[in-house]
Amino acid sequence: MSLTPELGKRGRFAKVSKSLVMDTATSKIPPSAPSILIILMGSIGDVARGLCLVSHIKNNLPGSRVTWLVEPMCSEVVCLHPRIDKMIVFNRPRNILGIRDLYKDLSGEHFDITLDLQRHLKSGFFSFLSGAKRRIGFNRRNSGEFNWIFNNEHIPYASDELELPKLHHYLKFTEYLGLSEPASLDFGFSYFDEKFNLPDIVAKISKPFIAVVMGSSWESKDWFFEGYYRLVKNILSSMKGAVVLLGDGSQASSATKLYQKVGSQELIDLVGKTTIPELVAVLKAAAAGMGPDSGPGHLAAAVGTPYVSLFGPTSPKRAAPYNCEHLVVQSELSCVSCYKKKCPDLDRLCMRRISVESVQEKLSLALGTVGA
Repeated sequence: MSLTPELGKRGRFAKVSKSLVMDTATSKIPPSAPSILIILMGSIGDVARGLCLVSHIKNNLPGSRVTWLVEPMCSEVVCLHPRIDKMIVFNRPRNILGIRDLYKDLSGEHFDITLDLQRHLKSGFFSFLSGAKRRIGFNRRNSGEFNWIFNNEHIPYASDELELPKLHHYLKFTEYLGLSEPASLDFGFSYFDEKFNLPDIVAKISKPFIAVVMGSSWESKDWFFEGYYRLVKNILSSMKGAVVLLGDGSQASSATKLYQKVGSQELIDLVGKTTIPELVAVLKAAAAGMGPDSGPGHLAAAVGTPYVSLFGPTSPKRAAPYNCEHLVVQSELSCVSCYKKKCPDLDRLCMRRISVESVQEKLSLALGTVGA
């Protein structure tokens, strides 16, 4: 069955199509105690950034109730925000059965407003299933996969989308609701006590340590083993710090190889060995972090830890971690920010051109030791 009906023509989709695409005439200002559903299911980095909307909404609408729709991979991140009233998990691996279960969960709620912070067909469909009178999504020209059809209100078009930080794009939703621009952002981690979640082996470190993220979900974003090896050796020797390796199971073999080659007790390998709360705890306890454009980088920024991010195929203007824009390292090539998950011809030259010295310089800046 097609989900792309021809609007305005007769047929069984005509009535529902009209209800899907007509903007409501209601005031943009929500009631003082609205029930709000936030749909942001995807990557850890996106979810980490989006968490700031919860505190902003609660500070301006203290009687509001906020529910978050998420997928299992990111549910532990959402759980860490103390001001989210309810979490609904879409069990994606169950496919059609997961959609059935989600429909039951959404039907038991009564949402006034849904904020669809993603821009694909699935999130739009779930926005429609929420039953909210006001379903707010991205402007049609900033969304894809016919997402805009399922939402009946849309934030203004961003002509400079690739120049607009994604976090600020999310804040356009609260601006659309009439909330004033926040003076500062709270991602919900101010009350997170890392001591209760810190792995014992990290808690025993007696000196400042650097959290080194070994990779990302895109092959094209990843730095190279030799770069990590030289950087870790320099941190352990000239910078006199300890190093904790982080990442998921896909980087475990590289981390093991690095650990064995460096051969130092000041290097701890936790790649593929932490839960989300443990990962957040390590990032919060670290003096600084470094790695590619990835979810842990945005978690580090959310807990207030400076993060040196290595950019190649993505744009730092769009995706640099919050308050860490000055710590970006990117090589000067015409092909950077191509947004390709696999480098087609150049064997990730944009990442190869990132020197250990440039990364170490930014780490010194993050640690406040430049010129010291």
